[in-house]
Amino acid sequence: MGQGQGRGHGWEGALLKLFRGRDFLFTVTGSEQVTEHYRRLHLTDGGMLAATGVHPTMFVRLWFDHAGKPHQRCYTLVDPDPAAGTFSLEFALHEGRASDWARAAKPGDTIEATVQGSSFQWPEPEPSHVFAIGDPASLPALNSLIDAVGSAPATIWLETDHGTDGLPLRTDPSRHDLRTVPRLGSGAHLVSQVRAALPELLKDRNPAETYVWIATDTATTRNLAGYFRKELSVPKQRMSALGYWREK
Repeated sequence: MGQGQGRGHGWEGALLKLFRGRDFLFTVTGSEQVTEHYRRLHLTDGGMLAATGVHPTMFVRLWFDHAGKPHQRCYTLVDPDPAAGTFSLEFALHEGRASDWARAAKPGDTIEATVQGSSFQWPEPEPSHVFAIGDPASLPALNSLIDAVGSAPATIWLETDHGTDGLPLRTDPSRHDLRTVPRLGSGAHLVSQVRAALPELLKDRNPAETYVWIATDTATTRNLAGYFRKELSVPKQRMSALGYWREK
């Protein structure tokens, strides 16, 4: 029996059903240890992509057992192929049930998933510049965003304690300014680096013509989103901010 297969999803699952969440069963077909701290799994979609379609930064909610209770975590699809019914998922490895499952997953293993709440609205008019802030947990979504923005130049801050060697970054040095930042002070260092750089970066740009994408831990994401809106006057329709995880 696959992880969570045949069991209910508790109040979280009931709430997702209320908001028209759709359930699917994924099957692992292979894996790659990308770096010591980063793992990629290949899966079949159980008919999901044909039923839902695909959009940039699309995520699914995987169900794990946590001390006998259902527990869900969101992961962005990597290279989804609707015709083949396949995609990959990437895991920034740390302590936790999801990482433990990813480390041990082997071909034939299954896991239940729910699709609900994933959307992407590209701003109009097209942005003249993209500002993106992420970390290894949101790297698949960041890569999906980079693919979607096409030729638009971007400034990208990536918070990482292990550097970028081996990480599957899709940045292009000719149009992407990648700035790596170590995680210090529970994200405070990242916030200070972004705040220090942005006034100069925005000096000759109209904030309403940019696009801002933030996906780090919840507290840091909230802090930076407030800074962009309140102090830099970036309109909310030109910004996407999502907390990917909570620091314990």
